[in-house]
Amino acid sequence: MILERILHSQGFGTRRQCRALIENGRVAIDGAIVTDADADYPPQGLAFTIDAIEWTWREHAYLLMHKPAGFECSRNPHHHPSVFTLLPQPLVERNVQCVGRLDQDTTGLLLLSDDGAFIHQNTSPKRKVPKRYRVGTARPIEDAQLEALERGVLLHDEKAPLAALSAVRESAHTLVLTIHEGKYHQVKRMVAATGNHVETLHRDALGALVLPASLDPGQWRWLEPHEFDALKPGAAAR
Repeated sequence: MILERILHSQGFGTRRQCRALIENGRVAIDGAIVTDADADYPPQGLAFTIDAIEWTWREHAYLLMHKPAGFECSRNPHHHPSVFTLLPQPLVERNVQCVGRLDQDTTGLLLLSDDGAFIHQNTSPKRKVPKRYRVGTARPIEDAQLEALERGVLLHDEKAPLAALSAVRESAHTLVLTIHEGKYHQVKRMVAATGNHVETLHRDALGALVLPASLDPGQWRWLEPHEFDALKPGAAAR
């Protein structure tokens, strides 16, 4: 693949802009400036720098982010900044999307990708990937509330009760709730249906993929190859 197309595929601008980057001496491979935009390279794993920014070619982007509070999972946010402002511009340009959404006040594990098949697989209700949340509640959590969440609560506009896969009281005001759906404000609505109120909401796991403790709010990293298995149906966090 010619170098101009390689840069374009990674989100570094239009074909013309990428050609200009190369011809202006702003691209280096193996420490050497490359000025031939038509130079041919095997793209897989190709490492290069643009204005000292290190990059490695990837056919698709698979990202794991620790979403902070106060950010919307939208490219056209209404009241808060977009999570896409936390990403490098090339990833924004290659049109990565959120794999499901978290409310602006919800924190935790968020996946993003430009692979449509991956996004569909991990948002399809048929896959029933478990989603684990740590929920801070306004009132002490009662046994009856835990039982109701696991038995199923009927929400407005739903035809059948929604039941948690598990509901565990971690402390008087902290609930660890695991569900496999992803309906609108589902956790907040389920907790409200038991007579309590969600004050804080943090997603720490999808399937067996757990949010790394080393990833601070607002940070992101590439998804590791072995972590894709953690997202398969049937996998569960520990």
